[in-house]
Amino acid sequence: MGIIMSNASHQKYEEKTFPLNEHKQPSYIRVQQSLHLDGEVELSGAKNAAMVNLLSLILTQGKSIIRNVPASDDVCNIMELLKTLGAVVCYDQELHVAQIDTTHLEGTYVSADLMKKTRASILALGPLLARFKKAHLAFPGGDVIGARPLDYHIKNLEKMGVVFIENGDEIIASTEQLIHRNLLLEYPSVGATENLVMAATLTEGVTRIINAALEPEVFDFLDQLKKMGAQIEIEVPMTIKVTGVKILKPVDYELMYDRLEAGSLLLAGAITGGYISLPQAPAHMMGLFLMKLQEVGHTVLIGKNGTGVKIKATKNPRAVDIKTAPYPGFPTDLQAPFMAMLSLARGKSLVKEAVFEHRLMHGRELIKMGAQIEIPQYDAAVIYGVDTLYGSTVIASDIRASCALVLAGLAACGTTKVIGINHWKRGYEFLEKKLQSVGAVIDLFEE
Repeated sequence: MGIIMSNASHQKYEEKTFPLNEHKQPSYIRVQQSLHLDGEVELSGAKNAAMVNLLSLILTQGKSIIRNVPASDDVCNIMELLKTLGAVVCYDQELHVAQIDTTHLEGTYVSADLMKKTRASILALGPLLARFKKAHLAFPGGDVIGARPLDYHIKNLEKMGVVFIENGDEIIASTEQLIHRNLLLEYPSVGATENLVMAATLTEGVTRIINAALEPEVFDFLDQLKKMGAQIEIEVPMTIKVTGVKILKPVDYELMYDRLEAGSLLLAGAITGGYISLPQAPAHMMGLFLMKLQEVGHTVLIGKNGTGVKIKATKNPRAVDIKTAPYPGFPTDLQAPFMAMLSLARGKSLVKEAVFEHRLMHGRELIKMGAQIEIPQYDAAVIYGVDTLYGSTVIASDIRASCALVLAGLAACGTTKVIGINHWKRGYEFLEKKLQSVGAVIDLFEE
């Protein structure tokens, strides 16, 4: 089976041409004021679940099927990484189905070029060590939003018997045998949690990861591992218990929907004074975010059994304070687009970023559009709501900043040009088309 990649013209690509992003990329996003967005939107699968769930297949030998896989550039890069290790990758973009055959996977080296395209590539470390007892990786790239210390990964893997050698921009990891341990994370890092769980799945004995991240995407990842045959339990407080097994089997698994894309679309409705319906939105995973939308004054309706969300925007949004935190706190990945909305809310809002120290860079770009924002310290911003934003040329520093600036552009008078389209395409699957479907005037352009 060849790889079928659909784009606007539904072209088909043979396997040798994978991934999608080899063609020349548009270099900016043009957004024109588009008030009162209105309509229903289908969600994509969760990008942050897709990447680790795909990499966990390194632990298996055989053919797996992963469904609801989004075609964002980050996810495509992870599939390309698997391919370089020897996996056979077939991806139908229209059906969002990836078939991954790891029968003859044998590589343990990931090039710097691939590693620097997305930070999630570091999640190859745990499964490579579990299956092959070695890994040779470059330091990962991705967004410029602050440190994501690899210490959380490395220190605990060293406790499991892994030896690390740093060679310039590369790390070489090896072990004679992984050893079960009680591992303690200083911070509930999602990536470190996932890497340690994957390393532990094939390690004899019981490994506990204490102070583990328990985000919805982590639970989705654990559910897939359990379907593969892993023995995993959740213990109080914030502990993942992994009892090692000898082998994990291939899997047929459907990914969760993207709660972060859902939040971004709801904010698009909020900032434009519109009405947006998301029948697939996992509302039961979005509690604090939805509560804050209600505090602003928006009407939020939740479907039966916690699935599906509708928002009817208020005409008089109020200022609120938010502080990011690990789940179930306010998600750092929705802080930037929420700030864009707060720039038009009546009163004074405080945004505290407690996860990444450089994740307020979009603030200075919003100021170019007429927002009144003060950033007295690296992790806090004070927003004084204004009546109007104005189109400008702005620069997105990361995935979520690109979304924030696009949303601001939808509400701003005139035309906004967002530089940094690579971040937009890394993080979202044709989000511009979804916004167009509810009335947004937005296009991707090459210069």
